[in-house]
Amino acid sequence: MSEQNQTQIAPKPKTPLQEFWFYFRQNKGAVAGLLYIFVIIIFALFAEVIAPHSPIEQFQNAFLKPPVWQSGGSWQFILGTDDVGRDIFTRLIYGARLSLIIGTMVVTLSLGIGVLLGLIAGYARGLTDTVIMRVADIMLAVPSLLFAIAIVAILGPSLVNASVAIAIVSIPHFIRLTRASVIAESGRDYVTSSRVVGAGALRLMFLTILPNCMAPLIIQATLGFSSALLDMAALGFLGMGAQPPTPEWGSMLANARQYVTRAWWVVTFPGLMILTTVLAFNLMGDGLRDALDPKMKR
Repeated sequence: MSEQNQTQIAPKPKTPLQEFWFYFRQNKGAVAGLLYIFVIIIFALFAEVIAPHSPIEQFQNAFLKPPVWQSGGSWQFILGTDDVGRDIFTRLIYGARLSLIIGTMVVTLSLGIGVLLGLIAGYARGLTDTVIMRVADIMLAVPSLLFAIAIVAILGPSLVNASVAIAIVSIPHFIRLTRASVIAESGRDYVTSSRVVGAGALRLMFLTILPNCMAPLIIQATLGFSSALLDMAALGFLGMGAQPPTPEWGSMLANARQYVTRAWWVVTFPGLMILTTVLAFNLMGDGLRDALDPKMKR
């Protein structure tokens, strides 16, 4: 009878999603980062509804208007205006949409190519592995920003070319991480069993090994998103990314640097958006590591 009672009160096992959320929410910074990213996504998706003005609309009677709480400010321009009379709050919202699109495109491209090459290198080994890894080492030997600038200089300054350049720069990191994970998983029993029952190379690579390597790749993708935002802001600041009048945070900083001493808001708010968004993705990446890495679980 006591055994039946113990069976009845046994806790229900958690689903993988419940277990993930249990460990993820232990990191308060990661939860805060996730909430911030969620708010940014909402602003980006509904920019036309939330933004009070057009991002390229110029108000001829409102050059360098201060924020609403400062003397001379107006509720028409909550965060003030820039040197040509464009609403900064509106441009920040549309800049969030642009940043999320760029980050998604960069991570998708670099993750897809990097995982494919790393999977081939880790599974095939030998000469194929040597060639792929030496090329990756050469790319990593060059500072990432300088490498991206060189690629944009060849392709021409534009938003798409800057995104392609950042994606190319990010590929070696995914190659090395995927290769290390594949080598670690290739010697496990479940891979040997699949090979014994006649699984082909493609099935072993993509259906047997790769799904068990996804946890570190997801974490790296999250951190790569923040790196993409920083690199895009740097290229935009140098004039090699988004071109005016595109509302991009880095280019907003570049256009406003000459007014930093007499109109602090035109520099401060784009800089804060870059800082807080990158910080949010880094915090969320830490939470993903805690939730997906078995060694980090208590």
